[in-house]
Amino acid sequence: MRPIFIVGGGLAGCEAAWQIAKRGGRVVLFEMKPLRYSPAHRSPDLAELVCSNSFKSESLENAHGLLKAELSRLDSLILRAAHESRVPAGDSLAVDRQAFARRVTEGLESHGAIEIVRKEVTTLPQGEVTILATGPLTSDALSRRIQEITGDRHLFFYDAISPIVTGESIDFSKTFRASRYGKGGQDFINCPMDRETYYRFVEALVEAERVDVRDFEKGHLFEGCLPIEELADRGKDTLAFGPLKPVGLVDPRTGREPFAVVQLRQEDKEGRLYNLVGFQTRLKQGEQRRVFALIPGLENAEFVRWGSIHRNTFIHSPRLLTERLELRNVPGLFLAGQITGVEGYMESTAMGLLAGLHAFWKVRERPLANPPPTTTLGALIHYVTHSESIPFQPMNVNFGLLPSLKERLKGREKRHALSKRALEDLERWVREWEI
Repeated sequence: MRPIFIVGGGLAGCEAAWQIAKRGGRVVLFEMKPLRYSPAHRSPDLAELVCSNSFKSESLENAHGLLKAELSRLDSLILRAAHESRVPAGDSLAVDRQAFARRVTEGLESHGAIEIVRKEVTTLPQGEVTILATGPLTSDALSRRIQEITGDRHLFFYDAISPIVTGESIDFSKTFRASRYGKGGQDFINCPMDRETYYRFVEALVEAERVDVRDFEKGHLFEGCLPIEELADRGKDTLAFGPLKPVGLVDPRTGREPFAVVQLRQEDKEGRLYNLVGFQTRLKQGEQRRVFALIPGLENAEFVRWGSIHRNTFIHSPRLLTERLELRNVPGLFLAGQITGVEGYMESTAMGLLAGLHAFWKVRERPLANPPPTTTLGALIHYVTHSESIPFQPMNVNFGLLPSLKERLKGREKRHALSKRALEDLERWVREWEI
């Protein structure tokens, strides 16, 4: 069997290599460290963690825990190394970063079917099955090559993300549906603010604690995607004349325009997820929960994605990728990890695992069906290849991505039922395809 080339030795690339090799495939894995380091990397080891040492919850009441259970069923190297290098963190899986990276590196170096080549790749192999897994800090030279291949001018380098909440957690008694000037029907959920509520919100926003900006992220924000708290810093009325302007929105309960309004935009066809329009932010997660709870209707909102602005590189996957994570215009070139449009360590690992499986089955000339969309693996790959969000934005795993249950359940009972269904459906898929 001809080798499969993998570019990038992060979580996704390492997981893809492992999944291919353990099934009898051969891999050539390219990693530019230690010859060259990105601004965030320091260690020559593979799978270096740079943002956090936490892989989040392991509980099946949490979508992150369910994703780990699914990855465990498929013998994920990344998850195995995480368990072997874990440190105390309650029901979350946190690791000793150095021990974790060393275990992943040793696991791949000792596998006879994996060749690790330490060199920077600035172009891509021609005529070979290749997985591109270069992560959020893809080098400038390779980024230019990706743009040439995809024909995509919109290969994003600095990513502005607004929070997303579940529809069922919104208090609709305090909101109204409308589009500005009645154009577009009732497309937006509007959270109206009176004068007192607005100024209380702005005060809390300005005083809230923010995430520190790393050196290589400074000076790259555009005026159109400034953090909402930085806009608020410019003056207490700035937001009321900017992203919270109420012009063209009449509250049917009062017959008047509110003093200010926060708009929520539907993220999925089913209306399970809603985006806070214009709320890209660098507030810490706990502060986002506290401050955004001051918005009428969001007092008890369930956040499935936090707002952020950070260095990222990702493509417009719904337009460019097939359901097998293969570029539509370059057969044999697969993408994996954050570059596909997922957020988070385990989500990147999941895309690496799936890209590895699809690349392996392509070499075997046996197209593989994706896991069912009722699983977190299937739901994530469905999101990145079918999302209708405009503009397309990266996503963390969350229960809102899964199809609804037939039963009308809530809370813990609902989450347990979603997890039970997912694991049963994954098991059927594994048996059917002999994974």
